[in-house]
Amino acid sequence: MAENTRWYSGMFSSEDWWAFWIGIFFVALGIIAGATGIDLTGWMIWFPVWSDISNSLTADHSGLLSGVASLFLSYVIYTAATCIGAKAMKMDVKKFFLSFTVIYWLTAIVFILSRNAYIQATSIERAEFGVEWSLSIGGAHYIFALLVGLIIGNLFPQKFREFMRQAARPEWFIKIAIVCLGTKLGMKAIDATGFAMELLISGCCATIAAYLLFWPLVYTFSRKVFKVSREWAATLASGISICGVSAAIATGGAIRARPIVPVMVSGIIVVFALIELIILPPVLTYTPWFDEPMAAGASLGLTVKTDGADAASGAITDQLMRTRAIEELGVHWEEGWITASAVMTKIWIDMFIGVWALVLAMLWLYYVEKKPGERVQKMEVWWRFPKFVLGYFVAWFAVMLIGLSIIPGESMNFGIHPVEGPMRKMFFMLTFTSIGLVTDFRRLAEEGMGKLSLIYGLSLLFIIIPIGWALAWIFHHGMVPPTVG
Repeated sequence: MAENTRWYSGMFSSEDWWAFWIGIFFVALGIIAGATGIDLTGWMIWFPVWSDISNSLTADHSGLLSGVASLFLSYVIYTAATCIGAKAMKMDVKKFFLSFTVIYWLTAIVFILSRNAYIQATSIERAEFGVEWSLSIGGAHYIFALLVGLIIGNLFPQKFREFMRQAARPEWFIKIAIVCLGTKLGMKAIDATGFAMELLISGCCATIAAYLLFWPLVYTFSRKVFKVSREWAATLASGISICGVSAAIATGGAIRARPIVPVMVSGIIVVFALIELIILPPVLTYTPWFDEPMAAGASLGLTVKTDGADAASGAITDQLMRTRAIEELGVHWEEGWITASAVMTKIWIDMFIGVWALVLAMLWLYYVEKKPGERVQKMEVWWRFPKFVLGYFVAWFAVMLIGLSIIPGESMNFGIHPVEGPMRKMFFMLTFTSIGLVTDFRRLAEEGMGKLSLIYGLSLLFIIIPIGWALAWIFHHGMVPPTVG
């Protein structure tokens, strides 16, 4: 139990709160930019897919400044923001600054190289980039960042590893990214006025039904069959059931799991998402799922556990199914609807992160950790609730309400898109580099990495995919993309 403290305890000294403050600061800049037209966020660096390396960097608003200038300005501002937080959390700011500097530039280099068209371009994009083939690994940058971090964190000299870990804070970086994720939901809510309402409602129903089944089944399976502890079972269940890395981190915070728990689960999630990205699109295209294209898209949203891999698998499936429809049926489906089905279902899933963190915080507080005869203070729920999830909700509703009532959606997008896209994804990249840096394979072996991977794989194969496919079919069957012409 937490000690009896004031409601504002830790507001300027804890990691959760500093994820809140940093994320909300940039969200506020985006909203002000949307309201005034002053470009306060367009400087944020983005790394587009490229075939010519001179096109590998750009500011989100490309006319504002050059890609190189954007990269340096982003470094200065992100470093200043995190160093302020580090100072408030009583870290050694000098060591943090030097370590973060190396991590930032290392991550930027990995981001650039891994966005090469031969690695990431989908079959839809090959002609655009002038390449005849590509691996089509969407989200490969996260894999590369993780691998580079793992190599340094396990094979480099000990002193250098210790230096790099001074600023390798995966939990903090992902929490900032989750606050930024709230803006994505806010913008989607604004855009929903022009979205196909049937698809919107179907995705919502499928998601709610899925997660009433996914989480308790995976948790029970982990506990009863493999006898893992509650902290491992809960974090695994959230990671595979809700929204991958983000849900694993949020759950770890809600139940106060040891830091290694969400870090290990995050690594497993990324690896399995890559496997799904490669296997599922052709499986769905060349099986009877071809007759239910919108259900096939929704099934990806329910089963592929990272936003990037979900969107990429949806785009690949969209292309494969539309090509087959033209060749075999003589029907030209409109581009993007199958992808939209996958993404919209995933958006509903993203909404569960904050709700589920609150549910688990209360469950752990009142049932799991409560001792006989112990009286739980009501304020304990507030102290236990992850404050970065509060930021996620604030960002979501602020953008949605202001965008629907005061600032037109297009103007809001002008300021918010850099926060929702480039900033969020840069902090995701910093997260995966940091996960690798703090991961010690020897310690993972002691914790049972092989067992956890087996639980995850079996849960995915025998719980998540079958139930996800069934629910996608129930709520989307008979829905076919509109035809062109």
